[in-house]
Amino acid sequence: MFFGVLAGFVWTIAKVALPLMARQGIHRGIELDEPNALRNWTIGIVVVALISGLCTGMRRYLAFGVAYRVETDLRLKMFAHLQRLHFAFHDQSQTGQLMSRAATDLQQIQGFIVMIPITFSNLLTIVLVAIVVMVINLKLALLALAPLPFLNYMANRFSKRIHPVAMELQQELAGVSTSVEETVTGIRVVKGFGAERVQSARMKETAARVFDRAVYAGRVRAGFMPLLDFIPALGILAVVWYGGHEVLNGRLSVADIAGFLLYVNMLVFPLRLTGQLVSQGQRAVAAAQRIEEILVTEPAIVNKANAVSLPPGNGDVVFDNVSFGYSREAERAVLENLSLTIHAGEAVALVGPTGCGKTTVARLLPRFYEVDGGSITVDGVDIRDVKLNELRTAIGIVFEDTFLFGDTVAANIAFADPEATQERIEAAAALAGAHEFISELPNGYSTEIGERGFSLSGGQRQRIALARAILADPRVLILDDATSSVDPTKEHEIRDALKTVMKGRTTIVIAHRPATIALADRVVLLDEGRIIAEGTHVELLRTSSRYREVLAQAEGAAA
Repeated sequence: MFFGVLAGFVWTIAKVALPLMARQGIHRGIELDEPNALRNWTIGIVVVALISGLCTGMRRYLAFGVAYRVETDLRLKMFAHLQRLHFAFHDQSQTGQLMSRAATDLQQIQGFIVMIPITFSNLLTIVLVAIVVMVINLKLALLALAPLPFLNYMANRFSKRIHPVAMELQQELAGVSTSVEETVTGIRVVKGFGAERVQSARMKETAARVFDRAVYAGRVRAGFMPLLDFIPALGILAVVWYGGHEVLNGRLSVADIAGFLLYVNMLVFPLRLTGQLVSQGQRAVAAAQRIEEILVTEPAIVNKANAVSLPPGNGDVVFDNVSFGYSREAERAVLENLSLTIHAGEAVALVGPTGCGKTTVARLLPRFYEVDGGSITVDGVDIRDVKLNELRTAIGIVFEDTFLFGDTVAANIAFADPEATQERIEAAAALAGAHEFISELPNGYSTEIGERGFSLSGGQRQRIALARAILADPRVLILDDATSSVDPTKEHEIRDALKTVMKGRTTIVIAHRPATIALADRVVLLDEGRIIAEGTHVELLRTSSRYREVLAQAEGAAA
């Protein structure tokens, strides 16, 4: 940036020197008729013009280089920060808003940074022109520069008016991104309900708000920009009127007037650019404020200063009097004083009605959220004392809502270990009951599965997600309704695979199907955030009416 500004200064000096050289050429070559004066001054003007052109290129190259580097660094910093932020932040944030800040807002900042060297050049141009014209003729200079204070007043007024409009415009543009992102992501729902017209109407409203703010911003600029043409014209008028009389009276030469007019004209471009700079600057400030809102958000869940490594172990898990609620305003916590011990290598099934806290247990163990009370330990260490990366590496999760990346099948299975061999990938797929259908895909494990894996069936996606967790080889495996999308006729294939995977591995199974629940060594029945019964599947069927009721409700919902 320093060298960009320096190149701009050299460009400015060369630019300001050109009218002086032209004035000297006219004075010496025409008025004094000195031999070779016109030729010499013409050569000098060409050399200075070449220097000016070279510096213009350097200034632009350096300015764009810095601007794009800043944009890239900010984008990477924002991306890394978004990944560090806790789940509660992402629960409340709209994806389209975040995408807009990582794209549109960063481009506004990049566009302003490009203009920094030329801004310094313009300021230096105005200062140098003011000095030169004062040296030539003080009275004429004062007349030519008299309108500038008024321009400064108008620029400050323009800045105050355009800033809130720029902020609103950036916000509305983010709304467009959100609307597009939601419609494209949920296109199956949109088409399934024939809601294209509904979404088009919503987009029309959003686009109309963007149009309204953009037009209003244009109206504000339209009230200021004409002044940038009119004010320099007043300076030219004063020079022509007063300077003309001075020439007629013999107190000024034609060369002085010519130089004056050239210099006053040199003020036109910097003054016109002032409006663009103020407008671009205000949009950049608005964009920077929106990005800063993200960057200043502190992650709620981070490593402690003295965080320890997870000790060797086989996956003993203890929930000790745990309480948790997603919102402090809620009337009742999701979990209340929950105590549960899962021994190393034991498979425990969590069963209960919707909203009883089963999935919350699965989210608290890898510390996606912080418990409000009590503690959770893995192999004897409180998870709040363990390094986050090590904790989450030791816990494999297969979510009910399966998410696959737009990549090959092999890359999705090897997500936790990109260096995994093909043999390990195929072995994990075989355990998950996925090898057969993957082999039948057009390019096998090299098949691109498209965005979110929607080219596959729900059961196929879940089996790939299961293979992904198996390959990670965690000491604790969480299956959050991981067979819910699998065809019941094929569930036995995965069930047999799960028996192998779960053998000797601590496993938490969240399920509703009796066949899947039966895989567990022990069943824990949750209701309203509390454990109300424990035992084997067969024991609870015999002794707990509530257990039988929950299974019946789940079976009815599935039917």
